[in-house]
Amino acid sequence: MRLLEAVGAHEEGAPAKQLAREAGLALPTAYHLLRTLTHEGYLRREKGVFVLGAAAERLVSNGAQQNRRSMIGEALEHWRDSIGVPVYFAVYREGDVEVVGVADTPGSPAVEEWADFRETAHAHAIGQCLLSQLDEDSRQDHLSRYRVQSITPYTVRDNRTLLRRLASMGRMQPVVERQEYALGTVCAAVPITAGTTAATLAISVPVHQADRLLPAVRELQSDVGRKLGSLAFSISI
Repeated sequence: MRLLEAVGAHEEGAPAKQLAREAGLALPTAYHLLRTLTHEGYLRREKGVFVLGAAAERLVSNGAQQNRRSMIGEALEHWRDSIGVPVYFAVYREGDVEVVGVADTPGSPAVEEWADFRETAHAHAIGQCLLSQLDEDSRQDHLSRYRVQSITPYTVRDNRTLLRRLASMGRMQPVVERQEYALGTVCAAVPITAGTTAATLAISVPVHQADRLLPAVRELQSDVGRKLGSLAFSISI
């Protein structure tokens, strides 16, 4: 690890003798470890100096990814605790709905994914909010791969009805869905601006607490600006 840190401190790389000195290692030991690290892909030797290899870069990338996910989790937990409802964060990536994070409690559990979220975007607030942010071609492409079908008595029935609903949605207005995905649950989702990627924050409450939904989503909207950076950062995950 000390050798990796020493190499990482030199953008253009450094020779073995210098790395051994900076890592506080005997030269024979440093040579042995440098050969091993190079063999395993953590270092590369180029023109007599050692630079970080692909394996080390993957470690850095994975660490940054975990850090971003932790930031997202902390933001969702903040809203869960302050508003008192389950909170979801999702993006539309490579043609699919992807739920990046969920924060809930035993007393206020998240909606169970009983039907694949990717295949039922037409039926839940998260999916409808994401689809509403797509251009017409991307929206049509999604619907050509995932057929609109009723999964509860309240689900939108066909593509035409869904497209008409999506077209009527205000650009930054919350999307409300009442028992279209899960009986006994109402949900709301708000669009998130994060570069060119469609993203959304959503909440859910039991249907007998439906009067809490709009006040809760307005509270979420009013607070989201302060923590938007950590969510937008996650788009690169």
